[in-house]
Amino acid sequence: EHSTMLTDNIKTSIDESVLCWLATADNNGTPNCSPKEIFTYHNDSRLLIANIASPESVANIQANPEVCVSFVHVFKQKGFKIKGQAIYADANNEAFQEQITLIQALAGDNFPVKGIIVIEISSVKPIIAPGYYLTPGATEESQIEGAKHTYGVK
Repeated sequence: EHSTMLTDNIKTSIDESVLCWLATADNNGTPNCSPKEIFTYHNDSRLLIANIASPESVANIQANPEVCVSFVHVFKQKGFKIKGQAIYADANNEAFQEQITLIQALAGDNFPVKGIIVIEISSVKPIIAPGYYLTPGATEESQIEGAKHTYGVK
């Protein structure tokens, strides 16, 4: 499954994921990878990430818009890697008011959202743990049970 659009399956994965990891690079190509807690999608072609405390990510995007985002459901051990071009819109940017409202609703009152990183998606690829390939008969259920055991979750 290689796509440039967000399918229902990918949207569900976004909704189920607690964190995403945003990879950016400055204009020298120096990479930065940063966890983001508040993220969602807008229509089928945009990923939205809150800027709560992300000065390096925002500076990198302004220098180099190419980004990669990954997220994995910790128990299912499946997720997606999304690449695209990012722009940064601060909270006063009227063109992105609808998206900022979506993000602020997720953030609630505890996290002041300074702005949003808006990613126009160019590619989506699945991330699947090797256990699905290496363990005969592996299913999401068996992977969830195995992960719960590994992390000591009852």
